[in-house]
Amino acid sequence: MALRLFNTLGRKKQYFEPLKGKHVGFYSCGPTVYWYQHIGNLRTYIFNDILKRVLLYEGFKVRHVMNVTDVGHLTSDADAGEDKMEKAAKKEGKRAADIAKFYLKVFRDDFKKLNIIEPDIWCKATEHIAEQIEIIKKLEKKGFTYGTGDGIYFDTSKLADYGKLGLINAEGLEAGKRVELGEKRNKTDFALWKFSGIPGKRQQEWESPWGIGFPGWHIECSAMSSKYLGEQFDIHTGGEDHIQVHHTNEIAQSESAFGKKPWVKYWMHGAFLTFRGEKVSKSTGGLFTISDLEKKGFEPLDYRYLCLNTHYRKQLNFSLEVLEGARNSYQKLKNIILELKSSSESKKTENYDSYKKRFQECIDDDFNMPESLGIMWETLRDANLGAKEKYELVMDFDRVFGLGLDKVQEDKAPAEILKLIEQRQNAKKEKDFKKSDEIRNKISEKGYLIEDTVQGPRIRKR
Repeated sequence: MALRLFNTLGRKKQYFEPLKGKHVGFYSCGPTVYWYQHIGNLRTYIFNDILKRVLLYEGFKVRHVMNVTDVGHLTSDADAGEDKMEKAAKKEGKRAADIAKFYLKVFRDDFKKLNIIEPDIWCKATEHIAEQIEIIKKLEKKGFTYGTGDGIYFDTSKLADYGKLGLINAEGLEAGKRVELGEKRNKTDFALWKFSGIPGKRQQEWESPWGIGFPGWHIECSAMSSKYLGEQFDIHTGGEDHIQVHHTNEIAQSESAFGKKPWVKYWMHGAFLTFRGEKVSKSTGGLFTISDLEKKGFEPLDYRYLCLNTHYRKQLNFSLEVLEGARNSYQKLKNIILELKSSSESKKTENYDSYKKRFQECIDDDFNMPESLGIMWETLRDANLGAKEKYELVMDFDRVFGLGLDKVQEDKAPAEILKLIEQRQNAKKEKDFKKSDEIRNKISEKGYLIEDTVQGPRIRKR
């Protein structure tokens, strides 16, 4: 099969051809670990995971690197405001390193809950200061930098193709919006190294050839990706909000430092999660964490299932009602899987290979998950296929979906519920259907649903 990806650089689908045979170098922009990651952030990481799973499904060997921003990400993309890590440390009265450690652990716990495969390498910005300084020195030697009162900046006017990823016209940048230049030479110039101001006031600062300070946000990704993947690699991902600034600036500094174009062959971006038609934010709402959803009775994989229903390049409008619909569908799927596991029926038709081929064609067409899910449900409804064959196909599909269907088990009900189930079975034997229904309602009130199957009653949480 021929895998096609939508490359943001060029805005079109392209056949995927790695730089080195079947080996894929894959870099994902990771979290700034100053606070909890909300479900909008996590949608991007689910997209990363689907991408990785498709590559593995297709037999590629993937080296996946993800950064952890624990310094240098200011509260404004315009190189202004406080460092998010320093601000969080002040607010919580803790060390910045402890803040980073805590929120990274929460983030990795969310990965496990969402069944996301962890990257091969996690790399922290604070542990790669020397590498960042080296790239800035390269840029300085090549004449791409200049100093101001608050730091060392990259001069974007030196690049004829600056902004090619975001299709930025530097002359007409953000028409009608005033851009404060300060000491910057050009609107689009960005910080490589920021000075501390008053040395010793910040928790995180380092010596450099230009003075005590800390790296800008963009330089960390160039330094760490090149260290672990080389000066050219295959895929770089992130949210669509990274296109115009962060990823545009990564390209500028990396191609200038390394002298290689393209620095990254394929750029891929996941669309926003929206709430009431707008990107999730403090003002619009929808800033749930996975823990928040769990408190409302949802499983993390309910959210993953929801994300699979919309193509990664389309915005997904979130609401608790929409998530409830996804939960019901996912629960129905798990119930079917339990029935298939307990059946010994085997019947293979030509549809078996047809479903597998169609599924592969869907995932190879820029990861069309909604259509792939449709093929899975069509497989399960096929009366001509045996239970064994349906189960095999769905397990194969789930290598990409990542819904953990191979681990589906019946819910273990507490003793109180088991006793009610026994009473209901006795009532049914005695044909006392009124009492049977009353007990079913009582079981439901206690948070469980009972389903009658050929193999006997099956219980699950509501």
